[in-house]
Order: sequence, then C-alpha cells, then structure tokens
Amino acid sequence: MNCRGCCITTLILQQSFPHGQKIRIIRGDITESHVDAIVNAANTQLKHGGGVAGAIVRRGGPQIQIESDEWIRQYGLVTHEQPAITSAGSLPCRYVIHAVGPIWGQGEEDQKLLNTVNGVLILASDHSLASLALPAISTGIFRFPKKRAARLILDAIIDFYHRNPNSSLKTVDLTLYDEPNVDTFVAECKRRWPTNLDSK
Repeated sequence: MNCRGCCITTLILQQSFPHGQKIRIIRGDITESHVDAIVNAANTQLKHGGGVAGAIVRRGGPQIQIESDEWIRQYGLVTHEQPAITSAGSLPCRYVIHAVGPIWGQGEEDQKLLNTVNGVLILASDHSLASLALPAISTGIFRFPKKRAARLILDAIIDFYHRNPNSSLKTVDLTLYDEPNVDTFVAECKRRWPTNLDSK
C-alpha cells in the first residue's frame, strides 16, 4: 500500500462513548497517522514484505523489521490473540502493533477476527496508549468479507470500551485507504447510530 500523493487524511465521522472514548472513521494512509500506535496487518512470522506491512517498513525504516525478528526469536510466532509490538522507527506514531488476522476459509473466522482486534486493544491499553489507528484487518489478501469485518471490528471495539471504561485507550481510528472499505464502515456506523454520529 502506498497512498502518499493519492489520498489526503480526512476525518469522515466519529462516534463518542461514555468516559471520553470514541471511534473515528479516517480516510487516509495509516503510515501518516499521528497516534500513539498504528496496527500492522502482519503474518505470523512478522516478515513485512508487501501491502500495508511493506509500506510501514519502507517508511519507518529497518528498525521495525529488526525488532520484529527479535520478537519472534523471544516469543515465537504471533497469534490472533497475542499481537507483537515494536517501535515505529521514523513513522510519526510511537509504536507499531503487529496483528495477525484470520484467512477467510480456514474456519472460525469471526471469532478469530474478534480475538485479533481484542488482542490489539488489550496490548495498547497495557502500554498505556491513548490513541490507535487500525486498518480493516483481513479484508485484503486474506479475503474476509468487508461488510462482515466492519460489523465484527466495531463489535470488538465497542465491547472493549464497555468492559474497560478506565482504560488509557480513548480513541480508535479506523484508518482506511480505499473507498470500498470507507463506504462499508461508514454504512455500518450509520446503521448502528443513525442519529448520533458526528459527520464531517
């Protein structure tokens, strides 16, 4: 993925929750996100070759891959439930959380996606982070249906907010670079909150 020059980061809408929490839909390049951490849609070996992962390493520099290799040496393969975290190199964020989403067709995909997102949110909270940029995990080459993913990803974030009202994590940006994903997540938000959204 390389959106620089082809898309400008734009706040599309947001939904606020009690305790200062919010979900925002952002159209733009996740590597340009000014948040505490961005989420990389990774593979289990943390080999960041193409797609979003490749873009993150190209912009953030080799330190991200070096730290990813060290993570694998220390902890083994990354799972849905337990993502990895590294520094962000020269990216504008502080950290990169590397999450492994489910491949469509391998079974129990819904639960695996919920586990992936929940694992990311727990890790961010454990590191006292306040803001996070999350892509539409698994909807690319892993072929997870976009509409289904939007529903489940939002379910996971809302459930985390409800269960963790005192968490440091207050803002989750769903940062999407392609119009189909933007449209799908916006439609799901409008279905859930037809009158309460703060549209931009």
